Amino acid sequence: MTGEADARTDWLRAEARLADGARALGLDVPDAARSRLMTYLEILARWNRVFNLTAVRDPEEMVVRHLLDSLAIGPYLPPGPLLDVGSGAGLPGVPLALIEPARPVTLLDRSRKRIDFLTEICARVGLAHVQLVGRRVEDYRPDHTYAAVTARAFAALPDMLAAAGHLLAGEGVLLAMKGAFPAEEIAALPAPFAVRAVHALDVPGLAAKRHLVVLGRAA
Repeated sequence: MTGEADARTDWLRAEARLADGARALGLDVPDAARSRLMTYLEILARWNRVFNLTAVRDPEEMVVRHLLDSLAIGPYLPPGPLLDVGSGAGLPGVPLALIEPARPVTLLDRSRKRIDFLTEICARVGLAHVQLVGRRVEDYRPDHTYAAVTARAFAALPDMLAAAGHLLAGEGVLLAMKGAFPAEEIAALPAPFAVRAVHALDVPGLAAKRHLVVLGRAA
């Protein structure tokens, strides 16, 4: 019983960390959305007991490294449909979809196991506006393109563009979440793509460096 009480306390502390972190990021996350974000993490923690979806296990650390890290890129997203490639455990796509219920979001991953997990997440937290695609990004040929394509720990920038560049709308952008500033990757960008912006992200509670590289077609 003590173990269960301690675990519940850990999750309550984690939710408080989420509320504080969202405020620090300047985000308005209503109570209902915060509750759904925490439900997402609790399901992720349960699946982690069987499948290795993430190496992070501590609830507060999950809030920082998964939720706040994902939500930190929200202010840099253009309007319009979003595609999260190599979505894995749904990062950053699920947290972004939970705080923007009006935005069409597609989560793409080639792993059947991960798509099964994301299917449960969408059902449990009410993500009716999210589409799941289980295939390689190189093979994905939808009948439309995307205003924003997000990628977290997916590949080097030139490889990301080679795999997903065809999915960008004319003025669309690829938002690549990186750790240290990727100078060598930027120097190797293929035509016709160029850097639109690089943002140093300050993720509350995270000491590690974070950068968001925004790429698009050169004018």
